[in-house]
Amino acid sequence: MSTDLALWQLLILTVISFGVGILGGFVGLALGTIRLPAMLLIGMPPPIAGGTNILVSALSAISGAIRHYREGRVDNRILLVMGVPACVGAFLGGFASEWTPEWILLIGAGALVFWQGVEFLILIRNQRRSGEPHMFGADLEGAEGEFTPKRVSLEAGIGFGVGVLGGAVGLILGSIRLPAMIRILRVDPRIAAGTNLFIGFFVGALGWVGHVAVGEVDYVTLIAMGIAAMIGSNLGARLTGRVRLDTLILSMGVVLMVVGALLVWRGIEALAG
Repeated sequence: MSTDLALWQLLILTVISFGVGILGGFVGLALGTIRLPAMLLIGMPPPIAGGTNILVSALSAISGAIRHYREGRVDNRILLVMGVPACVGAFLGGFASEWTPEWILLIGAGALVFWQGVEFLILIRNQRRSGEPHMFGADLEGAEGEFTPKRVSLEAGIGFGVGVLGGAVGLILGSIRLPAMIRILRVDPRIAAGTNLFIGFFVGALGWVGHVAVGEVDYVTLIAMGIAAMIGSNLGARLTGRVRLDTLILSMGVVLMVVGALLVWRGIEALAG
């Protein structure tokens, strides 16, 4: 194994991966969207950065997911309904990574994620002004979800589509799945956070297979960033069950806006390049 990165570059990426892991474990996102720009700015070629990042995200996700599972914040029904289609999509998307129009997908996904973050913040603001519970607040505290045929079908379709997109561009894209779980299946956001990380691991691992097949992985960077991300994610997941629900949703909203902006930025760069 070898890497083209200097030691100082590898150390910087490792520290960033640890910090991102803490935040991701807390809100239920692998946040590869934040790590990936850092890898590109440090000088990694985009295909190598994407292929390496998607498994770092998977390792971060499984570490946080294990903590969420132990504390009862993983729903097996959602794993089946959304996780299986997402994994199939990611596997296919990984093999399509060489000829996918990346900039269109990134800008579209970024705009969607950013708006979802804005909506979360608007709902929190309205709830605090009115003093009444809203769809992301007290009425979903402890909610086990609504698994009607219509909701399940819609959730499965979203899972597959997001899996294809994520596998193609080297991202897990849990930032799209997470709001969908809360909105469509109406589960407690804490349950959505834990379950989303579990799905993220399998999506990332299967999407990574396609990148390995074409040699798009830096294994030294993968090991360093992966270990740091796993430690950080496990620490962050401990915080999820210890904060108020509206605080968690507020944090999700801010993070989604940042992730969305980064996705759009990367898409614009891909178009310009």
